[in-house]
Amino acid sequence: MNIKKIGLSALAGSLVAVSANAGEMSVAGSASLGLEHTQGGAASTGKTFSMGNQLTFTGSGELDNGLNVSLSFILDQGDNETNTEAGGSEAPFDSHSLTVSSDGLGTLVFHGEGGSSAQSAIDGSAAGDIWDSFDGDVTGDVVISSSATSANMIVYTLPSLMDGLSLSASYVPTASTTDSATSWAATYTGVEGLSVSYGVGDGNSTTADTDATSMKASYAYGPVTVAYSNHEFDTSAANGDQEMDSYKLSYTVSDELSISYGAETIEETGHTEDTETSKISISYTAGGMTITASSADIENSAGGTGTTQDRETWALGASFAF
Repeated sequence: MNIKKIGLSALAGSLVAVSANAGEMSVAGSASLGLEHTQGGAASTGKTFSMGNQLTFTGSGELDNGLNVSLSFILDQGDNETNTEAGGSEAPFDSHSLTVSSDGLGTLVFHGEGGSSAQSAIDGSAAGDIWDSFDGDVTGDVVISSSATSANMIVYTLPSLMDGLSLSASYVPTASTTDSATSWAATYTGVEGLSVSYGVGDGNSTTADTDATSMKASYAYGPVTVAYSNHEFDTSAANGDQEMDSYKLSYTVSDELSISYGAETIEETGHTEDTETSKISISYTAGGMTITASSADIENSAGGTGTTQDRETWALGASFAF
């Protein structure tokens, strides 16, 4: 029995000839300030300030047939923007999505922009993608590839089949010259303190066949949490296969204070050395404010040797939610 097809067909059929009851609109905001110092490599970038800001507009309501519908729209100036001048086609708009759900039919999300496939939604490393902190800052950027992440993507999550088990699938249609991209993922949280996720997806590249597999697990016992992840990316293109192993150890000192240490090892075909990262961080939360301090380093950023591929950085940050 094709449960996914039945669920999608029933959901599509229930969307016919319905009207919505009164819904609600809400706005949530966040802002952050940061100070970072990077040194090493061919040249030090020194100290730099940064600022983040984001507004998320959310509207939701219940249809006459019992379906719940919600809309999410994010304003985030400069995020993935290439044309910020007057009349720019993207600024300041960011991710937006439409969600239709019910307890019996599951959840269908249409990502107009900024969507993650079922697999790429879990492909972040256990250590929190330390490599991305150095992207664009080190000779030979580190870029971890995954399955398709695209605009105009559909992600469907099945209704609960058993306690603690979540199953999802995603689909991105493409032109007839390339295959459509599909992926699926499963997450199990049925044991107290334990979370295990596994996902598989393929891409829709016009130049190569690609597929990605991600596995992630974490276990919390008292104030201590241990996490591990493995991510593999295979491609028919030359020297593009990757594998990343990562772990993280976290200790919750109190409800406000936590300390963590994480590391990543990235292997890529065509590279003579593995790229290695590590990071220690401290976080303190009070009300809607979070203060963080961290120190991180990267070695062999381009998969080779030499001092130009090694860097260290420390950072201080404050974020606010309102």
